[in-house]
Amino acid sequence: MTPAGVVAPAGYEQLEIGDITAVARTGAVAGVRAALRIAPTLHAWAATAPEAQAFTGRATAWGATLPCGSTPVVVRRSRHGGLLGPLQGDRFLAPGRAPDELDIALRLQEAGVRTPDVIAYALYPAGPGLCRIDVATRRLPNGADLPDRWRLADVTARDAILTAVALLLRDLQAAGAWHADLNAKNIYLVEEGRRWQAWALDVDRVVFGRPNDPAVGARNLARLVRSLRKWRTRHGLPVDEGAIARLTALVQERP
Repeated sequence: MTPAGVVAPAGYEQLEIGDITAVARTGAVAGVRAALRIAPTLHAWAATAPEAQAFTGRATAWGATLPCGSTPVVVRRSRHGGLLGPLQGDRFLAPGRAPDELDIALRLQEAGVRTPDVIAYALYPAGPGLCRIDVATRRLPNGADLPDRWRLADVTARDAILTAVALLLRDLQAAGAWHADLNAKNIYLVEEGRRWQAWALDVDRVVFGRPNDPAVGARNLARLVRSLRKWRTRHGLPVDEGAIARLTALVQERP
């Protein structure tokens, strides 16, 4: 039975594969079906794909290319965070946050915020009223998350990175989008030509308020600054208060 709340928006199709419910971009339907013939879940398929690449975070996500085409994806298994995370693990009340994440990503993109396409999500029964969730997003080329990219950058590149991150924060404010999980690992930097572009990841907890609300912008900036300071303290990320002040000034500049 399809969990309530699962709706395929325009350009997507809903699939029922055994007891799995999935929603996929129309052009990726064949690839999702093929992946779920190879392995019992999208995450398991991606982890065992010949070209699989691991991305570490709250849990390991896997990069691979969907069968029956050339769509590069990153597949992650949704997990609870916070103090109850170890108890709740990867089981959610069906359908979880995946339908919201798809809707949020589409709304952010429409508002001009860079966030990867949600290619597909899949729900797997995990007990009465519960499910496990995999989300496949389009893999971005030639990039790395903010901490990894920052460590490798020289002074000139770091200023360009701060400029790109500030633009992302301004775009989120313009959309009225409060990103409750805006940490350093959830900003992805892609080099396009000689310019850096910053992308927002893991947008399932984004909440929309009034567009161009300065309070939303201040909350996003404060959330990211807290994360950067934690990365400096816990992981030795070489981001000093001067860089944080520079980011703050860039965010507060008029476009």
